[in-house]
Amino acid sequence: MTLARSLSPDAVAEVDVSDYIRDVLGLPEQLRDALWRVEAAALKPRDSPGGLVVAGMGGSAVGGALARVVLGDRASRPIALARGYALPAWTTPDTTVLCASYSGNTEETLATFEAAQAVGAHLIAVTAGGKLAEQARADGVPIIPLPGGFRPRSAIAYALVSVLEVAALCGVGTPLRSEIDVAAENVGRLTRGWGPTAPEDSLAKTMARSLSGTIPQIVGAELTAPVAYRWKTQINENAKLPAFAAELPELDHNELVGWERARELGNFSAVFLDDSDLHPRIRQRIELTRGLIASRGGVTLRVDSIGETRLERVLSLVLLGDLVAFYLAVLGSVDPTPVEAVESLKAALAGG
Repeated sequence: MTLARSLSPDAVAEVDVSDYIRDVLGLPEQLRDALWRVEAAALKPRDSPGGLVVAGMGGSAVGGALARVVLGDRASRPIALARGYALPAWTTPDTTVLCASYSGNTEETLATFEAAQAVGAHLIAVTAGGKLAEQARADGVPIIPLPGGFRPRSAIAYALVSVLEVAALCGVGTPLRSEIDVAAENVGRLTRGWGPTAPEDSLAKTMARSLSGTIPQIVGAELTAPVAYRWKTQINENAKLPAFAAELPELDHNELVGWERARELGNFSAVFLDDSDLHPRIRQRIELTRGLIASRGGVTLRVDSIGETRLERVLSLVLLGDLVAFYLAVLGSVDPTPVEAVESLKAALAGG
């Protein structure tokens, strides 16, 4: 096997000049540190009959989407996402708004911070610094402080745990601190089985090789739907490749037809994220849909979540997707860390 196709530690180090893999494999410790950081913020419980709004973009917003499915029917009030400049129209003083921006300089999140102040909502900020931290301190808004040195997309543990803990504090969800500790142990075992020191035929490496040279569509359902979106964005940012996310059963009512001519345009693939707790009809749809796509020449893969609790199972697939995206970058000889297109766009917006 040539070095170019190898995913050994030496091959990884040759491409990953910024040591991005350290953050991926550090997920277990980050989960525990995130709990400590929420505790250190000394947030006071405050009942929020109006529910919880998580305002953020990119990697900082993913925590809200994942927390919502992790809580599932243990959420007694709405958890909404605000991915943009505005809050939901129904936001009131009875609503808790968690403004999440790793850098603290995300203009959309800063706009939602001001919008939350205008309606008198209960505000909490989660950030590593920047303008959001400055404004929160000036206005007496509590801050969950994040550690520096991460790319926003690799701070997923902090984003997820912050939302889960705030949801518990404002009466939206049940406390999951013990589940987070157990999930960290489970993720630790998986990092050893899927990381660069694992055999070349380990799951994450094998999946990356199967997807290399294709444009993947990641398919989720119910618990795995936001994880599918996470896979898509990680492939976009780390491997610098186009990728798409879809959700069952909706995919079967429209996107499925698009596969009829996929071979005319290029090499496409589909990855189905399965979970033991999915509706039986959804699991049947996964197999039928996969078969139809395969019959049209698409590479198809199915992978199961691992774990007992919803949190464990979500995190198992998050870790797997992060590693697959990372290995796709290595296979393409692309440094996963820089996101030059995003930085260029931000600079253009700042100047205009």
